[in-house]
Amino acid sequence: MRYAIVTETWPPEVNGVALTVQELERGLRARGHDVALVRPRRHRGEQPGDGVVRTAGASLPLYAGLRFGLPCAGRLRRLWRRQRPDAIYIATEGPLGWSAMRAAKSLGIPVASGFHTRFDHYMRDYGLAWMQPLALAWMRRFHNRAAATLVPTRELAAELARLGFRRPVHLPRAVDTRRFDPAHRDPELRARWGVGPDGLAVAYIGRVAPEKNLDLAVRAFRALQVLRPDARFIWVGDGPALASIRAANPDFIYCGTRRGDDLARHFASVDLFLFPSLSETFGNVTIEAMSSGVATVAYRYGAAAEHLKHGAHGAAVARHDEAGFIDAACRLSLEDASRRWMGANARLAVQPLRPAQVAADFDAVLEGIARRGNHADVHPALA
Repeated sequence: MRYAIVTETWPPEVNGVALTVQELERGLRARGHDVALVRPRRHRGEQPGDGVVRTAGASLPLYAGLRFGLPCAGRLRRLWRRQRPDAIYIATEGPLGWSAMRAAKSLGIPVASGFHTRFDHYMRDYGLAWMQPLALAWMRRFHNRAAATLVPTRELAAELARLGFRRPVHLPRAVDTRRFDPAHRDPELRARWGVGPDGLAVAYIGRVAPEKNLDLAVRAFRALQVLRPDARFIWVGDGPALASIRAANPDFIYCGTRRGDDLARHFASVDLFLFPSLSETFGNVTIEAMSSGVATVAYRYGAAAEHLKHGAHGAAVARHDEAGFIDAACRLSLEDASRRWMGANARLAVQPLRPAQVAADFDAVLEGIARRGNHADVHPALA
């Protein structure tokens, strides 16, 4: 089969959307398909080639370091007339995504869309709460033009159906358990953090941005630090909120952006992961922490609702229960043996989340819409 993937974010950008879409693209290629990638250029000097179609782009307002693609429906129509895909996956709802949707519709090529980002929730976090209904309507209009809208959890599929999204389809996420492995724990890295064998390394790993609710992570750590004065708070990531957090908390350890095996080493070398975000569609870092054998405190939605069993893998706290989140962090900071047991259980729980199976399920959806055109022929495992 010949497929096209359209995305406005791609590695080396570090975010869940870019990394997830890259894994889907790799999975299709590994299954023997011809996959064309359409994405914005990163800089003026970037040269064409390697089978990637690069479009004009610009920096995303309010979200430094990320870009979006400029409209190019005419170019995509010409491209897809010459090399017609059997189906197209559009991962992002920006101008490039809309251009791809219009071009595909005009040519009668079936489309699956990906619901990766809660832009309606972001409006609140960036001081634009009045725009939430507009953002939701814009997203609904976009995704309802697709034959299937792929979402990472059953909970989100049900929520979107209630909100008027017509064809949400559950496509689970996977984690590379060979990369995210407790075996990568590094005593020398912990020593550089000032954490001994029996010390406590607490971590936040992810984008450092307002939508991640990071004030709660700071307050949770300060509360547990009273109980565990030896604790150190490790921050891995970058983003627009980093400068203010760093200025207010100079005693935290800031490691910057980490990728690949280096990121896995950082995950495996901590003892407790705090993830207070309320704006995720999934939260890949949750299952990466679990795969790394790290007990996790997160709100009970997204990946935590789907995979993190409260009391067995860490703490899955009711949404918006800040006192419960802080209490769970404090309790786990004191229970060294229980925390290690939870981390080991967490790794076992995510081992079935194999990238090859997700690729097969993704392939089944694309093949289904290619065959039937206007409605997703959903693989039974995804129903």
